Formats: sequence, C-alpha cells, structure tokens
Amino acid sequence: MTNRICHIEIDEKGLVRPTPEIEQERRVAIFDLLEENSFALPKREDRAVPSGPYRLGLAIREGRLVFEIATEDTVKIGEFHLSLGPFRQVVKDYFQICESYFEAVKRLPPSQIEAIDMARRGIHNEGARVLQERLEGKAEVDTDTARRLFTLICVLHWG
Repeated sequence: MTNRICHIEIDEKGLVRPTPEIEQERRVAIFDLLEENSFALPKREDRAVPSGPYRLGLAIREGRLVFEIATEDTVKIGEFHLSLGPFRQVVKDYFQICESYFEAVKRLPPSQIEAIDMARRGIHNEGARVLQERLEGKAEVDTDTARRLFTLICVLHWG
C-alpha cells in the first residue's frame, strides 16, 4: 500500500526527557503506527502530489506542531504547521488520565483500572478527532493512525 507512513522521526531538540512510561507509550505508538497506518496527501489542483509511502517528521517549533513529509527515498515534498491551541486541553486531560492510569496499575484492582482505561481511551479518541479535523485538506488519516499520531503529539508536549 502506498498511502502510508513508512518511517517516522520525532525532533527531540529542546524537549524535556520523558518518563519511562511516556517513553514506552512513544515506542508502542511508533511501532503500531509503522505496522499499520493510512496516510495520504490530498490531490492539489495546482500540482501533482507524490504518492507514498511517506517519511514523516514531527516537531514543535515556535509553538507550532510541524509535520515534515518526504518520499520513501528522503526527497522532501512538503511541510505544514498546525496551531497547538486546539490540542492543549485534550493533551492536558490525556496526561492527567494517563498519570491516574499508571498509578492505578500499581495499586488498584482490575475493575478500577478498567474504568480509568476506558476514560483514557475516550480522551485519546477525542484527541484523534481533533487531529483529523486539523489535518483536513493537508493529509488524510484513518482513526487508528490519528490515535497513534495523537500519542506522539502528546510525547512532544511532555514537560
């Protein structure tokens, strides 16, 4: 399949070192993303859009989320910047629920852990929805891809 991400890189310059739990979330999100994803660039009236697979770079620069896109053989084909504003509250909520979840796993019974995990998934879905809205006209991603990218956006926000 060509409409997919084949490589992902996170620009860690200036980022706070993540906790072991956050680092694990990142590793899992990248692994899952590369295993299965759907990422396409929409057709443009004024120019041809190179087909994938794509290499994706994620960074935060000057308070904006930056997506750098290149072909599989590293030819840069574009980049777009998204305001972080629409993500702030959902990222904050996600970190709070993740903290609760990581603590719960250490000391609470499975039924309580499950309730927290359901809430965590709900917030995660909300973050994915916000991302899909923000990507409209720039890139087309399915829900699972948006969820995994949202996890990586959270990692960029860490600290």
